Amino acid sequence: MMVKEPIQLIINADDYGYYPCISKGILEAARSGAVTATGILANSPDLAAQLEWLDSVDNLDVGVHLNLTFGQPLTAVMADKLARWHGGFPNAYAMSAMLMTRKISLDDVRGEWRAQIEACRGKNLRFLNSHEHIHMLPVLFPLALELARDYDIPQVRLTQAEWLAPFGVSALIRNTLMQTMQAVNQRRLKVNTPLFLGLSRSGKLDYNYLATVFAKLKPGQRYELMCHPGRFDTAEISDPRLLSYHDWEGELALLLSPEVRALYEKFGIHLSHYQL
Repeated sequence: MMVKEPIQLIINADDYGYYPCISKGILEAARSGAVTATGILANSPDLAAQLEWLDSVDNLDVGVHLNLTFGQPLTAVMADKLARWHGGFPNAYAMSAMLMTRKISLDDVRGEWRAQIEACRGKNLRFLNSHEHIHMLPVLFPLALELARDYDIPQVRLTQAEWLAPFGVSALIRNTLMQTMQAVNQRRLKVNTPLFLGLSRSGKLDYNYLATVFAKLKPGQRYELMCHPGRFDTAEISDPRLLSYHDWEGELALLLSPEVRALYEKFGIHLSHYQL
């Protein structure tokens, strides 16, 4: 009887450095083996301390969660271009418009993203992705690939649309845009990347989603599940927009649960890393 090859699954927690409580929750998941990778928001105001926290965890892949949509930039050039927003990053729509109208240049982004990668150079960086997937803009994806080559970073996330019902008008628009960007950007990749999961439940993973998606995974293939676990501290996070979008504690509990571990066993899933 032929034995099926295992399904390799990277559990990648976005937003390390977002807030200290989020980072602590990611570290908790990593120590238990429930998370195998995390991307660092390098413009965190207390980045140095949170980078040190990573030293307490073994067997965790680390990358840079490139950022143009949250907090303060690291470069003065970028801050000057964002004077309308008091020197801070605006939302993804405003930032995309600034890029498309060339009010912010590729050189501006290159300098900012280099600074973000340099801030994390003390770590063995395995991948690049981005906050709110902004690197998937066709004008920016080649830049992400360029920086990955320059810094010898093996992987760049290729975010993929996820047509999983039910979905409304906003999800339809998001998936259509993402599928278009995916098709354009995939031709630029020179290496195989893990197949991406999690877009349709971004910020609020649940058991039913995992059970549905895991049943469709193919033996011998490697996947990346985007997740957002964390601890929630009202003293640190009060923005109602973030609270409506994220269920950090719920995702952390889900990933640590015996029910999810049972799903891994049921479907022949092995938790994995970017380099096997």
